[in-house]
Parts: sequence; structure tokens; C-alpha cells
Amino acid sequence: MTGSQPIIPLLQVENLCVFSRPQAKNQAPELLLEPLSFSLYPGERLTILGETGAGKSLLMQAIMGTLPKPLYHQGRIRIAGQDLDALPQTEREQLWGRRIALLPQEPWHALDPLMPSQEQVSEVYQCVKGRKPDSADHQATQDLLAVGLQGAEHKRPDQLSGGMAQRLAFCAATAAGASLILADEPTKGLDTSCREALVQLLCKKSTQGTLLTITHDVAVARQLGGRILVMKSGRLLDDGRIKQVLDDSACQYTRQLIEAEPARWPPYPLPNIQQATPILEAQELSKQRGNKRLFEHLSLQIRRGEILGLTGDSGCGKSTLGDILLGLLPADSGRVYRRGGFAPQRYLKLYQDPPASFAPQVKLAQLFDDLIRLHRLDAKRLPALLERLNLSTHLLQRHSHQVSGGELQRLALARVLLMEPVFLFADEPVSRLDPITARDVLQLLVEVATEYQCAVLLVSHDPALVHKICHTQRCLSLP
Repeated sequence: MTGSQPIIPLLQVENLCVFSRPQAKNQAPELLLEPLSFSLYPGERLTILGETGAGKSLLMQAIMGTLPKPLYHQGRIRIAGQDLDALPQTEREQLWGRRIALLPQEPWHALDPLMPSQEQVSEVYQCVKGRKPDSADHQATQDLLAVGLQGAEHKRPDQLSGGMAQRLAFCAATAAGASLILADEPTKGLDTSCREALVQLLCKKSTQGTLLTITHDVAVARQLGGRILVMKSGRLLDDGRIKQVLDDSACQYTRQLIEAEPARWPPYPLPNIQQATPILEAQELSKQRGNKRLFEHLSLQIRRGEILGLTGDSGCGKSTLGDILLGLLPADSGRVYRRGGFAPQRYLKLYQDPPASFAPQVKLAQLFDDLIRLHRLDAKRLPALLERLNLSTHLLQRHSHQVSGGELQRLALARVLLMEPVFLFADEPVSRLDPITARDVLQLLVEVATEYQCAVLLVSHDPALVHKICHTQRCLSLP
């Protein structure tokens, strides 16, 4: 009787590290991700938890073979025993969708901006699985229904909320049936019910293969179960079974991450704004998107220095309301009054999707220089702002796609604060940040609101966060 064959890992990573090539010949490469090794077997789930800029997304890009220049990796990556580095790039790309699928941190990077939602998913079934159009369309409709996107079949990505686009990207990424799924912050921008549903879908998919997830959400890590790696500054600090690590870790940084969850924050000492001057007022606003009524006869007032928290399910119109208040979209009815005496550019928006607000072909330093020159700002304020946001000035020498999503979000906040806004629409400003960084950034936002008497409309899917740092709260609900 012969012995059973050993089980081959679906994913095997050996001494993987990521470097940035130096700009000058006399400089040494910069180590961004220290050597990391792990294996994933069929049915296993591995979650990587860590701060913004810890190297989590670099790991996934290295596995996919999509590291942007001037980054490169060393070490071995095998899928089902096949050495990926031994494959030409064209053959490696043939594995995408079929053997390995990536759900990216920014869904817009994975979606065709001109193609309706159903077609995006149906195309995968037709081109990769070989299904006939009618069968592919039917399955795509079922996939969208499973993630709560009924009624969105004919909408383009730009007609979807951030959370809806994230769910569409999930459907498109997993339609081809890849056995290895890489999910980079899959639940950011989702309300609680959608987040839990997506986690359940990921867990279901992993029973047919394996799942590697990046998240900064401790609650999501608990839901996923399995194993966990905790990373900071490109280095592995903690690993083990999720329950053991999150409930009884000896690692100080892991404990700090857990303590930084919004539900554990102490209430912020907010200043009294009852006598402050109103900076913006909306009266009887109504808005409809297609056949869907988002809100009707909505009125609100926000004072200088006030932080107003706006919550609600994904797709209920939170971003649309903020755009109407800024004059970026027209309301179907109603009026918005903005206090006079301030330049229009001091009514600002902090976008939910930071890559969409940075030109990718230009270095960040040039983008900031252009802003400072155009609006005659004080350039000396920038280094101090970056320091308060825990950002290195060296990041400015990179392009927007060469920094992490969390770093780019903080750079977007620095750009906004340079303008000394009187009203800031902050659309999910910390959805891409780990709990520690999110807490520090929101504390800065409170300080800025107080120092500059800036009114802030803060959109969030986290009621605990809104409760801790906002003067007042409004909830939009789907009709």
C-alpha cells in the first residue's frame, strides 16, 4: 500500500521582500517589505492586519506580478507548486482570473468606466468560462443580486456609490472561479450589513480554494477567522490563529490596534458651537437618481467649527448630498445657501476615492507645488502638516500610484488643509486607514475644525466613530 501524496500549498511565499530602486547610482535600494514566508493550503484563510503603509498591498502586488516601477521583489512565489517568477509575464497574466484573482483596494481600477454593471460580470463568464450570452447574463444578474446590487444592472461604475462599486468589483473578480483569491481591503466603504454579507461571500469562496485578505478592520479579521499576520513598517510582528492573536497577544502593537477601534475611543472634547455663525444651510432638498428617490425635503444647517456626522446605508445618497451642498451637483428641488465673504475654493471636498483626485503621471511634489503657486499659499506649512499626519516628505518624490491607499488619503487631507477650508465635505476620510492612524487623523480633523472654525460634514459607515467625534448626527435611509 503506497502512502498518500503530500498536499501541495495553493500559495507558497518564501523569503519575499520588496525593494525600491534608487534614483542615483550611489544609493542603495530601499527595503519596503522585509523577508516574509508563509503557505496557504486548500480551505485556509489568512488575514494580514496592519497600519497604513505597512507593505500589505505591496505583498499582493508582488504575488500578482503588478508591482509598479521602480519597485521590484526578491524571493519565491509558487501557486500550486508552479514558480511564478519562472513564467514570462504573458503566461503569468493567463493565470489572472483563472487561477488567481485580485479584488483591489480601489474598485475603480478593476472596472470598465463605460460598461454597465451586468455586462462587466457577464463578460467574464463569456470570455473566461465560455458561456453563451444568455447564460452569462443570467448568472451575472444572480451574482449582483447576491451582493445587494439589484437594480444596478444597467448602471456604469460612475453611477454607483463607493460601496456599490466595491461589491461589483468582487463579482467581476471572482466570476471566473479562481481558487486563490487576494482581497485588498474588500470591505472599506461598506455599511455594516453589506460588510457582513461580503465577508460571508469571501468565506464561502475560500471553501473552494484559499483566501488571502488585507484589512485594517479588526472586526472583519475576527469574522474571517483562520490565521492572521500583523505587520508594521514592512515587518512581521505577530502571527497565529486569529482568536489567539486578537484576544491574547503578547505583541504591544497588536494590542494597540485593538484598543484603537472606534468603539473603544474616549469621547472627544468638542467645543461649544451654539453661538457660532452658520456657514451653510440647505432647505427642502430633494434628489432622485434614475427611478430611485435618494432623499426628499431634506433641510440642514451647519455652523463654523461644527462637525456634523452623516451615516446611512451604501448607496443612500450621502456622497450625492455633499456634492449638492458644494454646488458640484444640482438638486432636483430646494436651495443651498453658502455664507458670503469666502473664496469658492475654501468650500472643499475630501474624496472617498483618493486616486481619482491625483494626476497619476505627475509626481506628488509637483502637484503640491502647483497648488501652492496657483493659490499663493505658504509652502512652509506643508512639512509641518505632513508631520502631523505621520507622513514622510520623501513620499512627495513618488507618483500617486506608488504610495499606499492610506498614505494617499492622508496626502489628500494635507492638500485640503493647506487651503484653510471654511467648509469641508469629508467623504469617508478614514475608510482606508488602520484604526491607530484613523484615530490620529480624526483627532487632527477635530483640531482643524476648532483652529480654523471650519465646518465639517463627515460621512461614515461607522456609527461608533460618528458618535465619538461629531457635534450632531444625521442618518440617511433608503426609501
